[in-house]
Amino acid sequence: MKQPKQYSKVTMRDVAAAAGCSTMTVSRALQKDGRVSEKTRKRILKTVKELGYVPDMTAGSLSSMRSGFIALLLPSLNNQHLAEMVHALTDELAKADLQLLIGHTDYLSSKEERLIEMMMRRRPEALVICYDGHTEQAMKLLKSVSVPVIELWEDPDAPIQHTVGFSNFKAAYAMTEALIARGYQAIGFIGEACDDGTRAGARRKGFQAAMTDAGLDAGRVIQHDVMPISIEGAKQACEELLDSFPEIDCIFCVSDPAAFGALSLLQEREIAVPDAIGLCGFGNFEISRFTHPPISTVGVDATVVGRKAAELILRIRNEDNEGEAGDGGQQMSEHLRLKPELMFRRSLKPQP
Repeated sequence: MKQPKQYSKVTMRDVAAAAGCSTMTVSRALQKDGRVSEKTRKRILKTVKELGYVPDMTAGSLSSMRSGFIALLLPSLNNQHLAEMVHALTDELAKADLQLLIGHTDYLSSKEERLIEMMMRRRPEALVICYDGHTEQAMKLLKSVSVPVIELWEDPDAPIQHTVGFSNFKAAYAMTEALIARGYQAIGFIGEACDDGTRAGARRKGFQAAMTDAGLDAGRVIQHDVMPISIEGAKQACEELLDSFPEIDCIFCVSDPAAFGALSLLQEREIAVPDAIGLCGFGNFEISRFTHPPISTVGVDATVVGRKAAELILRIRNEDNEGEAGDGGQQMSEHLRLKPELMFRRSLKPQP
């Protein structure tokens, strides 16, 4: 579905006007060896931050110049899904002679802010971000840039521009409903600490909402490790969950690696899955398919995310070319919504 939306870019002229100086002074203040007073520099840098201005390192180039690369911000470099997505994205973009420039945020919002600015200085043709919430400053920067911004892996309530993803809340809600339909009542959840505004947080909230709507206790939640939760961290969280809530009959984990950690603890305690406790994860990682028993999960094809993102980038790029040729038109935001699949394996008892 497309929705009309206008985007603007904060210019150096805007910064100069707000700071009460010339554009030349702004330019000098932004250079490490620029000849301006420290007082003036601080005033200008404060204005730059307030307006969300991103300096363009290619400011002297022709406005129609194409850089030939797409900027991609990844929260992790060792995540199987993200690797599969990058592979598909790279293959599709290569057909148009476009390359990826990858930045690693390590799930740190402060690092995301710096990388957004650094990437935009190099004038990419689009900025692609794996959504996990944004700081206020990052939002300012993203709304000020003049290139398409595409958020992946979520269908956020307030998107910057374009999105390719799904509602993590709704997917977790649907899986929790399915667990309840299979007869589970005392379901626990293993998640990640400090998850507000993230995809992990959306999954936790989806679980809690479904439990509450069914009239069941939604409080059996253990949050362990900052993102992403490790297998060892999930194992410890499972131990805490069992000790705190011995009545548990099923465990829903924020990810498949977390479910693997939980399964390891259950097997160490000789707790049969699914006879004594059911288990499910999220993501359909390869590991979930080869455990014993195989772990039920929520599946989304990472290659589809990468391919759809590339198709969207190329489509926007072609539309921009047509606009330069004289067709013009209003910029549009596009939201490609994917449908997760509930995948039931032998870690859950059959539905009655």
